[in-house]
Amino acid sequence: MSFRRSLLLLLPLLALVLLPDRGQAADALTQAQTDQVNKLIHDYFMNNPKALIDAVEHAEASMKDDEQNQAKVALESHREELEQDPTSPVLGNPKGDVTIVEFFDYRCPYCKLTAPTLQTLIGQDAKVRLVMKEFPILGKESVFASRIALAVKKHGKYAEFHLAMFALKTKVDDAQTLEVVKAIGLDPAQIQKEADGADIDAILKQNYDLAKQLNVSGTPAFVIGDALLPGAVELKDFQDAVATARKG
Repeated sequence: MSFRRSLLLLLPLLALVLLPDRGQAADALTQAQTDQVNKLIHDYFMNNPKALIDAVEHAEASMKDDEQNQAKVALESHREELEQDPTSPVLGNPKGDVTIVEFFDYRCPYCKLTAPTLQTLIGQDAKVRLVMKEFPILGKESVFASRIALAVKKHGKYAEFHLAMFALKTKVDDAQTLEVVKAIGLDPAQIQKEADGADIDAILKQNYDLAKQLNVSGTPAFVIGDALLPGAVELKDFQDAVATARKG
C-alpha cells in the first residue's frame, strides 16, 4: 500500500480518535476552538513528521493483521469445499498429509510457469496432495479448456491432460485443447459432448463461488493450510508453507 493511500485511510481515523463524537464536539467547542484544535493537530504533524509515518505504519500493520485474520477464518470455514470436494481432481498423493489447493487457468502464463515447480514439489515430497480447482477467468478458450479437463477426469486421464496442456508450446485455444485430448488417447468428439454437461456447469459455478468467498480474483492462487498464496510461487516458498502446515 502506498504512503499516500495509507495517509488518506489514516486521517479519518485520527479525526475519530481526536473528536470521537462530532455531535458532542460541536456542542462542546466553538468554531474558533475547533479551528484551534485543527491547527494544533496540523502543526504537531508538520513539526513531527516521523509521528505521522509511525502512525501510518502502525495502521498498515493493523490492517494487514485484520486481512490475514479474515482470510484465515474464511479458509477454515470453507476447508471441506477446498480440500475434500470429490469433483475436484487430485494430483500427487491422494492420501497425503498436507493439501495444496490451486485455483488456476490453462491460459494463465503464471500458472504455466508454476506448473513444473509443483511437479518438482510433489516429486520430492511424497506426502503432498494437490487439489486442482478449475478457475477459468481469461476468456472463452479458458472456459472451454476447463470444461474439457473436467470431462477428461471422468476417464481417469486428468493428470495426463493437465500436464500436456501446460507443456504446450503454442497459445491455448479450442483446437489445441482438442489435440491434447486426442494425444492422450481419448475421442475429442465424445469428450466435447461430455464437457457440455450440466454437471460441469455446477462444478465451475462452485469454483467461482468459492473463489469469491476467499477473495481470490486472479490465477494462480494457492491455499496451503492457513495460508493463501497468490501469484507464481517459488519452490522454497512452497516447501516452507508445506512445512508450516505439517507442523500445524
